Amino acid sequence: MAERLTTGEICTRNVSFATQGMVLVEAARQMREHHVGCLVVVEEVGAQRLVVGVLTDRDIVVGVVAPGLDPATLTVGDAMSAEPVTAREEDSLIDLMRTMRERGVRRVPVVGERGELIGIVALDDVLTVLAEELGLLVAAIDREGQRERQRRP
Repeated sequence: MAERLTTGEICTRNVSFATQGMVLVEAARQMREHHVGCLVVVEEVGAQRLVVGVLTDRDIVVGVVAPGLDPATLTVGDAMSAEPVTAREEDSLIDLMRTMRERGVRRVPVVGERGELIGIVALDDVLTVLAEELGLLVAAIDREGQRERQRRP
């Protein structure tokens, strides 16, 4: 009966990504085009994309726009958060939530054994799963009431 959800089961595998040398304005356009607030920054090594950072819309606003820097002169590597928090496919959902809380992040790239990009999990994904689980609990409570009314009219 034990069902243990893993990070790999809830992650999005179609990930928007950028390279460190990409012009920052182009990365912002890509975020807009794909309707995402984050790009995983990768280094392409052979056929693999190794995760080297994360660029969020907040990185652009707080790190570039607010101090008055010209985004047209900067690259993703200039604005990204290096050494990103990552998770492995086999990490449990509870471990992922602990990591997100402890590190203060809303998006976590999912990586393989060599640090290659597999997917990404956003706080929205976690909330969707938790909402489904809470719905199951609510249904159990409702069912209990129905059963009681049937047994003792």
